[in-house]
Amino acid sequence: MKQIILTDKAQQPGSMPYSQAIKVGNTVYVAGQGPFEPQSGMCEDSTMEYQARRTLENLKAILAEAGAQMSDVVKVTVFLGNGADFDEFNGYYKEYFSAPYPARAITGVSSNMLVQIDAIAVIE
Repeated sequence: MKQIILTDKAQQPGSMPYSQAIKVGNTVYVAGQGPFEPQSGMCEDSTMEYQARRTLENLKAILAEAGAQMSDVVKVTVFLGNGADFDEFNGYYKEYFSAPYPARAITGVSSNMLVQIDAIAVIE
């Protein structure tokens, strides 16, 4: 059975047709998260540090609402926008994930956002 996950501690879908996450059994599928503040829905800073941390905090909050943690993440896809610095992003990423790291794909996209991340977690 699918369970919709929704927390007010991460960016809100608003009128967009998606869920923050769907939990099926012990697996959590988190929708792409960007650097948007939960209350305002706005990206309040254009720096990589702000955008990476805000995106990862949104991911973390959604996982917590689903009963998961960052260490439960098995797969992430990272989308880096125009001007994003790969090495700088990795520095912030390693503050949220530790070995054994989740499987990961990174791609560049034509976007004003520097970072967007989706994830799959398996709760053990």
